Amino acid sequence: MTLDVVIPLYRPDAEFITLIKMLKAQTLPVNRIILVNTEEALYDSFAKAYSFDAEEFGAEVTHVAAREFDHAGTRHMAMLKSNADVVVMMTQDAVPKDETLLEKLAAHLTDGVAVVYARQLPKKGAGALEEITREFNYPASSQVRDESDIEKMGIKAFFCSDVCAAYRRSLYEAVGGFCVPAIFNEDMIYAYHALKAGYKVAYAADAEVYHSHHYTNMQQLHRNFDLGVSQADHPEIFGNIKSESEGKRLVKNAFKRFNRLRRPWLMIPFSVQCAFKLLGYKLGKKYKKLPKWVVLKLTGSKYYWDKH
Repeated sequence: MTLDVVIPLYRPDAEFITLIKMLKAQTLPVNRIILVNTEEALYDSFAKAYSFDAEEFGAEVTHVAAREFDHAGTRHMAMLKSNADVVVMMTQDAVPKDETLLEKLAAHLTDGVAVVYARQLPKKGAGALEEITREFNYPASSQVRDESDIEKMGIKAFFCSDVCAAYRRSLYEAVGGFCVPAIFNEDMIYAYHALKAGYKVAYAADAEVYHSHHYTNMQQLHRNFDLGVSQADHPEIFGNIKSESEGKRLVKNAFKRFNRLRRPWLMIPFSVQCAFKLLGYKLGKKYKKLPKWVVLKLTGSKYYWDKH
């Protein structure tokens, strides 16, 4: 089995150095590391500051302008560069827990599985919202889902994350590839199409990466506005599926956890963050009714709207 890793880059830092070193130490060797960097000048500054030479790690770099970046299109371009059996999509801030990440991830690509995604663990110092969200979305048990699970599980049936996900390259075109353009959610849209094409989506709980954020309330709003836009742009997928119910379950779980820890006051900042997320999501779902200038204030992906 040959395996390539694709990593989109934008303002990489020391964490990316840790990631790429961990990739070179994997028990399942990486054939090629394909880096797609946004804005060459920013990459040059990073490489100089960290004395980073991509060739030392067997990596190749392609540069795109910020206006050209697209969550789906950029990854699609990188996918087409690969002839490996398996292509792993990662983000620059996802750090493998150990050297067995890729081996464990690829092991879940059994017959009929088009894509498998890894478990995300909160980084040290992650906030309450990040910790609880990771625990909620990435449980301790692995799963394999097919089309029949959409009716039972709703949006959870095709949940997937390109923070760390392995794609069977031979099925990429058969599924239809990433849906271009995409402001967000290219991974879940692909997973949905994989299920509808008769393939399966797997979750590998034993393949783990450290990944979490320290978003401000406004950053949460911008991010979830784009999430809402992605769902509004694909009513054939999300139109009859209510994702708000998953949010309610998350909040209930948080209440229980904080009470169990005897720290109920943590629900105040947690609830505020959730309110910003919900507001952004609701506005994103209704973006077609908003003036363009309002959309540009709310989005976290301003260049996307130049071509949309």
